[in-house]
Amino acid sequence: MRLTGNVHTHTTFCDGKNTAREMAEAALAKGFDTLGYSGHMDPSIHMDLPAYQREIARLREEYAGRLDILCGVELDQYWETAEIPGAEYVIGSTHFLRLPDGHLGCVDWKAEILEDLCREHFGGDWYRLTAAYYAAEAEVWERTHCDIIGHFDLVARFNHEVPAFDEEDPRYWKPALEAMERLTGTGALFELNCGAYNRGRRRDFYPAERLLRQLRLWGGELVITSDAHQAELLDGGFADAVEKARACGFQSVWMPGHRADGTVDMRQRRIAL
Repeated sequence: MRLTGNVHTHTTFCDGKNTAREMAEAALAKGFDTLGYSGHMDPSIHMDLPAYQREIARLREEYAGRLDILCGVELDQYWETAEIPGAEYVIGSTHFLRLPDGHLGCVDWKAEILEDLCREHFGGDWYRLTAAYYAAEAEVWERTHCDIIGHFDLVARFNHEVPAFDEEDPRYWKPALEAMERLTGTGALFELNCGAYNRGRRRDFYPAERLLRQLRLWGGELVITSDAHQAELLDGGFADAVEKARACGFQSVWMPGHRADGTVDMRQRRIAL
């Protein structure tokens, strides 16, 4: 089964390398039927939202009949508002951690930044930091009312490059599973995110396999995305992600799309052999 769409897509409206049009052309070249844009709205990276929405609406009309184009956002739970008017779907993400002094610290910018946060605010205890991250992640749906939970275990972003904590240690995975169980109960889809994998930054996807298998046992559902910041990676990692999902027991994935009346719903796509 080959995936023919992506709904986690960044452009020059935020921190992507290609324009929205270039992304649409690349999607067509790859044989996609669906392309969802999901520009960042978070405390450090955010867009001129009206300009972004105008451009996506224009492209939707231009590519009608060839490509189903959706206008979503990736909304960080610490953005100034929990609602983005006009967003057709929301990816709810946790890029930041509320520190003990009340400030926000970014968990996925640079490894040394995260190391500094751990040393200065958590006494060098990585398990205190990761537990605090998952306590925040557990609230991402309540804060954003998202349709899709983005890169659930982002706090482990650098752990393959610069190992800082043991992901097999119960001090790490128990808080993670507690957050995942709570979020599974919301009915939101979990994103099987290929972004760090397809850029060679991680050897596994988000969520990591241990978490993904538990998600399946709890009845959670997936959408597979490339988290593309450049056109050539719009389908980056998809074949491996499908195999990973199958290996963890998933028989289908989901993807938003437009109904005939212009509203958006989630469509199931079978991946079972």
